[in-house]
Amino acid sequence: MFGTMARQTTAPSAFGTLHKQYVTSLYRRFLRDSLDWNIRRDLWRADAQHIRAEFEHNRNVRNPRELASILNRAEEKLASRKHPDPYKRTYGRKSETDRSADPRMFTDEEKSESLKDQRV
Repeated sequence: MFGTMARQTTAPSAFGTLHKQYVTSLYRRFLRDSLDWNIRRDLWRADAQHIRAEFEHNRNVRNPRELASILNRAEEKLASRKHPDPYKRTYGRKSETDRSADPRMFTDEEKSESLKDQRV
């Protein structure tokens, strides 16, 4: 009884697991890119909702050619809006506002050697 009900209520998927993983990856890349542009989460949320609405709008597209066109346009849009200085974690978990590595710290010997060279 439950097996037949489950088959009746679940709609068959038109695309496989790889397609779902690709679309999920694309969605996450859009969200990460928008986080590079908006460092405040409260302002980012509106952008994230807009991205979600675009993905939901195309959720029921079943024509493979139309879907390929939509995905190509999405990849082009993502490439065109890519942040020139994206946030990258340098060491484990750091502050979300850090965008570059910490400056190198010199030992006392290296510091005195450098200062000695500058006096010449």
